[in-house]
Amino acid sequence: MQGADPDTVADALASGDALQGTGGFAGELDGTLVRDVLGRYPLFVERAVSDGERLDPEQWSHDPTALADPQSFPAGYVRDEGGHGRRFSLPSPDPFDTHETAVERVRAAVETSIDAVDTDSLAIAFSGGVDSSLLAARLDAPLYVAGFPDSHDVEAAQSAADLLGTEVRLVELTHDAIERAVPEIARATNRVNAMDVQIALPLYLAAERVAADGFDRLALGQGADELFGGYAKVAKAPEDPRVEANTVRGAQREVVASLPDQLERDVLALRAAGVEPVTPLLHDRVVDAAFRLDGDLLVDGETRKVALRAGARDSLPDEIADRDKKAAQYGSLAARELDRLARQAGYKRRMDDHVTQYIESLVD
Repeated sequence: MQGADPDTVADALASGDALQGTGGFAGELDGTLVRDVLGRYPLFVERAVSDGERLDPEQWSHDPTALADPQSFPAGYVRDEGGHGRRFSLPSPDPFDTHETAVERVRAAVETSIDAVDTDSLAIAFSGGVDSSLLAARLDAPLYVAGFPDSHDVEAAQSAADLLGTEVRLVELTHDAIERAVPEIARATNRVNAMDVQIALPLYLAAERVAADGFDRLALGQGADELFGGYAKVAKAPEDPRVEANTVRGAQREVVASLPDQLERDVLALRAAGVEPVTPLLHDRVVDAAFRLDGDLLVDGETRKVALRAGARDSLPDEIADRDKKAAQYGSLAARELDRLARQAGYKRRMDDHVTQYIESLVD
């Protein structure tokens, strides 16, 4: 079992409580295969084994490359001799009574979860935004940013590090590094689509450097955008066609439901690079607090992640707490330069999904 201890997982299975106070879990317990509701740890089974069949130990794994034809085991599900089905669902709690209570509960949940992280052999993936800056401000660990020298993330990380009175180590991206890393990421994650590889690139290359420097764990601010209303499509609900929800709170739940797929990719890429991810902002206590926020504490006008920013002011300068950020694949310029490499290799934009075709050529 990866993640929570077996007794806690057993309690979760018995109660059906999706938020048992853990940072996630996945694996086998007394003949039952189980994965937590947010899919914080990857889990795979052989595609050929039907749901009604018993799984032998060699027919499931945390690593898809260990199986002949892996398929992802769905988050929140269990599988035992009786069959396969959902056990955990995302909760729908009532909002906090007041805004003051909400901000305080978010602050306490975030700080408690970060402060509980063991800093032994730990580094921090740092972009200079509010999420990773909370980690940097509260954990004694070196900071790493990956990007091309003229990228937004490098500039933002360096300016935020100055404000925090610390330094950040630059992992400078290059075309050679991208061409080498793309097939490694694709094989590790079993994905070749352009978006997944673009997102994983800066994480993977930063993690490689972290591992080379002697660290085996990498703390990330993953989950904050999904939980606290960091996406434009959440802020614009219900007008944004990318979400089906009619409210900001509904859109929040919709994007949180996408986390298992994203986390699977990121965890596999980071492990392939030689580090284990540490994600304190995805702890159950943080998830519970986020799900109790009213829509205006997620998004208020042009401001996103309202409650998280308010709660972060005890730890961060206002200049950082108020910052917006770009998605890693754009802030690092990894997506732009992968597109450039694809076109240089003859995969023009007029072609259907030209970057994915280029990635497939590198894997082949």
